[in-house]
Amino acid sequence: MFKVLTLNNIAVEGLRHLPRERYEVASEITHPDAILLRSYNMHDMDIPETVAAVGRAGAGTNNIPCDELAHKGVPVFNAPGANANAVKELAIAGLLLAARNLCDAREHVKGMTETGEELKKAVEAGKKQFSGFELPGKTLGVIGLGAIGVAVANAALDLGMKVVGYDPAITVRNAWQLSSGVEQEETLDQIFIHSDFVTCHVPLIDATRNMVNAERIGLMHDDAILINFARGGVVDDEAALAALDNGKLQSYVTDFPTPELIAHPKVIALPHLGASTGEAEENCAIMVAENVKDYLENGNVRFAVNFPEARLARLDAWRITVANANVPNMVGQISTCIANAGLNIEDLLNKSIGDLAYTIVDVNAEPSEELLEELRSIEGVLALRNLGKPV
Repeated sequence: MFKVLTLNNIAVEGLRHLPRERYEVASEITHPDAILLRSYNMHDMDIPETVAAVGRAGAGTNNIPCDELAHKGVPVFNAPGANANAVKELAIAGLLLAARNLCDAREHVKGMTETGEELKKAVEAGKKQFSGFELPGKTLGVIGLGAIGVAVANAALDLGMKVVGYDPAITVRNAWQLSSGVEQEETLDQIFIHSDFVTCHVPLIDATRNMVNAERIGLMHDDAILINFARGGVVDDEAALAALDNGKLQSYVTDFPTPELIAHPKVIALPHLGASTGEAEENCAIMVAENVKDYLENGNVRFAVNFPEARLARLDAWRITVANANVPNMVGQISTCIANAGLNIEDLLNKSIGDLAYTIVDVNAEPSEELLEELRSIEGVLALRNLGKPV
C-alpha cells in the first residue's frame, strides 16, 4: 500500500487514477511515499525521509525545492501541456482585451445612468474613445515555445497575425507541433524589435527573472502591448509601468497583480486565472497522478523536472532503481555487485541529466537485503528502491 500526502485539493478525476486497493491518499499522512500538490510552498517544509516522489498538478515548480530533492534522489513530476489550452485561450483573450479596449469600454458602460433614447445617444457618443485595432497583420512575439507557447503561436497564426518565436531550448516534441508559419528569431532582442505584441511563456528561474526589462521594452514598436501569463518576476513591473507612462506601451496584460499594477489605468490585471478551468485542473491532476503512479510502481520517469526521462517496459523480473551522482563507473559498480550476488541482469537502462544519473535494472531473482545494502553503500548512490516483480 502506497501512502500519498496531498498538500492542496487535487481534482477527484486525478485521484481516481490512484486505486484505493493500492493507495492511501489523504491530507494528513505520516511517512508518505509521495506528495501531490498544486501551489503549496514546500521550501520551508520538513519533507519526510520516506518521500520517494513529488507531483505538482500544474506546470510551474517554483514552490518546490527541486534541486534539494534531486540531491536526495527524489524526482519532482509536473504536468507540462496539461493546462496548455486553458492558458492559450486566456492569452488570446488578453490580445483581444487590449486591442479592443474591452475592459475600459465595459467600465464606461457600467457607469452609465441614462435610459431609453438618452442611453442610446450616450452609447454612440462614448464609443469613439474606445476604438481599437484588429489583429490580422500585427506581429506577435512569443517568448518560450513549450506546450503553451506553441499553442498560443499556432492560434495567433490562425487569427491572421504574423508570429515570431524565441526558444533556444525548444524540444523535438514541441517543434513537431509548431506551425511552419511561425518564424523563429535568433535572439531574444529580435523578438522585441519586430513585435507589436509580446507574450511570455517561460518558467521563473534565474535566467528568466526580469528578462522583460526596460532595455528590451524600449526595443518594441511604440504603443506595443505586453502580455504575461507565465510567472510574476519574468517581467520587470517597474519597467513596464514606466513604459506605459511614456507611451512606449499601450497596455500591459498580466495574471500577477500587485498594488502598483492594479492602480495603473493601462494595466489589465487578472487574478492568476491561467489554468483556472475545471478541464485544466482535471488534466493536470490526471497527468501527474499517472506519472507518480508509474514511478512508484515501475520506477519509470516521465515529465520530471529534476530527473532524466527513463522508461523501461516491465519483464517478469525483479526491478531495482538507483538514483546516483553522474560519475564514471557507477553502472559498472552496480553490475558488479549484482553479478557477485549470483544474479543475472535481464534488462538495464541508464540515463543522466547534469550531475544526476538514474538506472533501472531488472534481475532474474529476488535481490537479498545484503545485495541491496551493498548497492546503497556505493559512494554516490542517492536513493535505491526495490520494486519487486510487477503486480
